[in-house]
Amino acid sequence: MAGDDSWRNNIFNQLQERNRQQAHCFQDLILLHNKIFENANTLKYENIQLSIQNEKLRLSGGTAGNGSTGDAEKIQHLEQKLLAQQEELTELHRRKGENSQQIIDLNIKLQEKEKQLQAREVSLADSKTINMSLKAEINMLTNNIRELEQLNQVLRDEHQALQLAFASLEEKLRNSQDENRQLLERLIRYKAKDADKMNEENENFVNEGATSPTAFLIQTLGIFGKRQQKMQKELEEAAKDTRNISPDRPLQEGGTSFTILPTKISSVFDAHDGEVNAVQWSPVDRLLATGGADRKVKLWNVSKGGSHESKGVLEGSNAAVTSVDFDSTGSYVLGASNDMASRVWTVSDQRLKHTLTGHSGKVMAAKFLGEPTKVVSGSHDRTLKIWDLRNRSLVNTKFAGSCCNDLVISDSAGSTIISGHFDKKIRFWDIRTPNCINDVALQGKVTSLDLSRDANYLLSCVRDDTLKLLDLRKHQIIGTFYSDGFKVGCDYTRAAFSPDGQYVACGSADGSVYIWNVTTKKEEVVLKDHGSSGVFFRSAVTAVAWNPYGTYLASVDRTKRAIIWGDV
Repeated sequence: MAGDDSWRNNIFNQLQERNRQQAHCFQDLILLHNKIFENANTLKYENIQLSIQNEKLRLSGGTAGNGSTGDAEKIQHLEQKLLAQQEELTELHRRKGENSQQIIDLNIKLQEKEKQLQAREVSLADSKTINMSLKAEINMLTNNIRELEQLNQVLRDEHQALQLAFASLEEKLRNSQDENRQLLERLIRYKAKDADKMNEENENFVNEGATSPTAFLIQTLGIFGKRQQKMQKELEEAAKDTRNISPDRPLQEGGTSFTILPTKISSVFDAHDGEVNAVQWSPVDRLLATGGADRKVKLWNVSKGGSHESKGVLEGSNAAVTSVDFDSTGSYVLGASNDMASRVWTVSDQRLKHTLTGHSGKVMAAKFLGEPTKVVSGSHDRTLKIWDLRNRSLVNTKFAGSCCNDLVISDSAGSTIISGHFDKKIRFWDIRTPNCINDVALQGKVTSLDLSRDANYLLSCVRDDTLKLLDLRKHQIIGTFYSDGFKVGCDYTRAAFSPDGQYVACGSADGSVYIWNVTTKKEEVVLKDHGSSGVFFRSAVTAVAWNPYGTYLASVDRTKRAIIWGDV
């Protein structure tokens, strides 16, 4: 009950305080007004009494027949007194009117003050609201500063690591230069020895006695020619041992599928309600999977003529889907998401089977690791995580030190992982060892990776508007693909090999799809139908994927559109 009466006491105390503050300035006026009212009431009462006495005297005077002179004087005195009382009453009424007017004026001023007080209270409330919003903004800016400081520290660490790597490479360069100088000195010594030996042979020939100067000259020229031929042969062999190997033939030999360069649209449709981030073909049939910003993975059946029909929608993601992948049997679909998780769905009944959570940043890529029971995912939290779907558990975490944008599996056993990163490096991992076993530095951020079918060559899309071709047997860059109008549109643009390895394709920021020949490194086809139907706007193409049979090329863009390209 005490809690129920507290609000009454609170209101009563507030009313007392308000009465005390507002009545104080009018206290003298109120007292004066009350005193005047009391005097007026007293005079009114006396006036009534005198009127009664006057009336009695009149009656008594009439009865006495205008009696004595003393009564007349008394009456006159009473009349004078009555007149004075009436004048005093009039004066009191006048003063009462003045006081009433003062009260009215003071009430008007009080109302004005109350209005000003209300305006001040409203302004105070607005100021409090602004103050709260500014405090929230300060907190947000403080958090941003903290995050920037953490990012700055990470960049400092990466810079320090790069400096250490640079120092190591510089040391290797000095060692190589020293070795080269030593080899050059040895070569000079060998040349001198050869010259001394030739001079010795010439002297022996002279000492043995030549039949004629002409014979001596012919023999000398013959010896010199043989030595020159021997030296030329040795140089050719050395050149063969040290030259860079570049593919001058198709990357996939003896394959059963041959890629047909697409030149026209077989089908075009709106794949999602927003931006489309990923596209992938099933390895066993003409099933196409797309992932988009509407938090869905959609399945599409593409017929032989290139037409499409929806085969289902895979739901469960809480943010945009960044990549999709099929297992080797085409029975499962794996999707990575910006909600820091990866998910596995079954293709047959389109049900969510696994949800893999554990990253602290958005997951940019996820792939099946050799078999449908293992998955590897790469995230912006600078880690790669390996999952076992049978136990539904995290098996291993690899710390890359930089945000991962894409990854591939380089062998069927799933023992080697290749990842592309924000710090312009491609890293190679063995699942049996905790650290990176090798890396290759490029000239820009790596946005995607793709393997040739024989797993000997790696295609990397780089933010410097080029595609790099790496020979995985030597870990060397052996080719670069670029064009005048080609620009990488975003940090997750996906490029792809054709099934036979003869072509590579990638989408551009201007809405075009560029296709290059692997052998000649030259641009073969540019497909320019992405974006709106207008002339002044084209949407950036985010991902491309070749059909396993080489008959179709699928591409998606940032305005929810998907296009199937082909000539059949």
